[in-house]
Amino acid sequence: MKAACTVWTGAKGSKESDLSVFLFRYEYSANFFYKLWKRIRKYNGLVTGLTQNVDELLRSDTARLMLANSEFLVMLNQSATDRAELAKLLNISDNQLGYVTNVPAGCGLIRCAGNIVPFTNSFPKDTKLYKLMSTNPSEKRE
Repeated sequence: MKAACTVWTGAKGSKESDLSVFLFRYEYSANFFYKLWKRIRKYNGLVTGLTQNVDELLRSDTARLMLANSEFLVMLNQSATDRAELAKLLNISDNQLGYVTNVPAGCGLIRCAGNIVPFTNSFPKDTKLYKLMSTNPSEKRE
């Protein structure tokens, strides 16, 4: 589902909010995605969802339920409103929230099976591998 939406957005050249939010905006698509998510998990599949605006995504009860029941989450730098929503939903302490407050790229929190661990994953920018992996549009690719 995410791949299909990513292809569509790329084809459209969309600058709108991220697609995870779009999927949960309407009850029909939210229910479809929730059923698909449950079915994939039933067969030990891995579902990947990405969002840049947690607060907006969590306005959907379906999205809130899915996020709360996810075994593995990676949280990078978050806005104040997003941090507040994540703290309430996932029982993240103020101390832990410091790891997603005004942090550089590659730093954040991992939540796995209810455990929350801070991480730093810095990578040298002057390498070919970094240039291949970077998703920062302001960095020129050769």
